[in-house]
Amino acid sequence: MILRALLLLSLLLGGLVAAAGDDLVVIGHSSLPKTDRVTLQRLYTGRIVSIGAQTVTPLNLPPGSAARDDFLQMVMEQNEEQYTGYWLVRRYVGKGSPPKELGSVDEVVRHVVSTPGAVGYVPLSKVPPGANVIFRR
Repeated sequence: MILRALLLLSLLLGGLVAAAGDDLVVIGHSSLPKTDRVTLQRLYTGRIVSIGAQTVTPLNLPPGSAARDDFLQMVMEQNEEQYTGYWLVRRYVGKGSPPKELGSVDEVVRHVVSTPGAVGYVPLSKVPPGANVIFRR
């Protein structure tokens, strides 16, 4: 009976975690087209700097934020340690710097809406009306 209750609890909690991860979207300035996960991975690792003919500026939230953790897991398929380590090596060998970090989701939203080429990840609940959602899982 206890095992059955624990199994049910773990299924419920697993569903809640999955639902929380599904609430994350990537928004882009109005000039940017929709994109896919592979393109976002390449943008956030500095391997590409544009989508089509549009130069793109990716934005990060600070380490430890729930949205950043969700983004790293959902889109980058990495954890914070792997992502930070990747950029440490890349910077050391002179291959660029990690995306700019902004302090809050609200800052990311304001920057993306007002800056051509900007992209950032935010919880779906923080997306303003009319925003350009370029990726949604």
